[in-house]
Amino acid sequence: MKQTILITRKFFPELMNQIENDYNVIIWEKESPPDKQWVLDHLASADGIITMLTDIIDDQVISNGAAHHLKVISQMAVGFDNIDIQTATRHQIAIGNTPGVLTETTADFTWALLMALARQVVNSNNEVHQGIWRSWGPEVFAGADVFGKNLGIIGYGRIGQAVARRAVGFGMKVLVFVRNAKNQDSLPRVEFCDFDNLLQQSDFVSLHANLNSSSQGLIGKKQLQLMKPTAFLINTARGAMIDHNALHDSLIKHQLAGAALDVFDPEPIPLDHPLLKLHNVIITPHIASASLATRRRMAEMTIKNVIAGIEGKPLPYCVNPEIYGS
Repeated sequence: MKQTILITRKFFPELMNQIENDYNVIIWEKESPPDKQWVLDHLASADGIITMLTDIIDDQVISNGAAHHLKVISQMAVGFDNIDIQTATRHQIAIGNTPGVLTETTADFTWALLMALARQVVNSNNEVHQGIWRSWGPEVFAGADVFGKNLGIIGYGRIGQAVARRAVGFGMKVLVFVRNAKNQDSLPRVEFCDFDNLLQQSDFVSLHANLNSSSQGLIGKKQLQLMKPTAFLINTARGAMIDHNALHDSLIKHQLAGAALDVFDPEPIPLDHPLLKLHNVIITPHIASASLATRRRMAEMTIKNVIAGIEGKPLPYCVNPEIYGS
């Protein structure tokens, strides 16, 4: 009898076909995240589940799966703060993710946002599409220089370091804040400093920390007031690190030059949020890892994890390896 995999979003048909050859597959067919009740309704038959970062896999979901025969939760993402890891570990359910694969892709996109924000790429493009072509003038769409400026990086894991490597090519001084700077690779023109100094000195501040209790609300009113009024804030990490109401206040008071956000809290951003009305804000729908090659590799890693878990083997990319003992 074939085992069953529950999948909360469609991806790469040729990879899905490979799974369907060997397993029963139950798929949420819509592009939007599934209702939690849909997940609960189908867990009774699931041996494994493939999830996305937008799915809420909480205590109720995991306990329901454990009461039947759920063995593995394989997430198609690096992050896993949407999953109750503690409950899963208690029930000996393996959690998989896709580490390392999106490092360079996310760093590329961080730079895409940074450059677009500094040089008013989005605003000028929008005007041209609206039939507006301003005559050349000394201050028309005059943006900020990037070369030789100070870049502050908060969080210095794989992605933060990849962003720093690119900054060296722009002749930037890189200021890094990380809670534990031990065993971190350093590059020319990279300097570790405390949080407040980074905010005060940086022309661009980019967030790359993990979301946890210490980084939740990391950038609020107090922190924004420390930044230069000519500085820009970029976030490709997690939306909950920023107090978005405080960010809006800083922008309309000209205490900050602009912001580029690929992540938000909540997602999707409410259509009536005041940040959407500001011309010095770029907001993209959580697409920093969205290159075809990267997303395909993530899908392949996710499939390897779910199959290993169903077959009772250790996951190749496991978040909670302690379930396997010593």
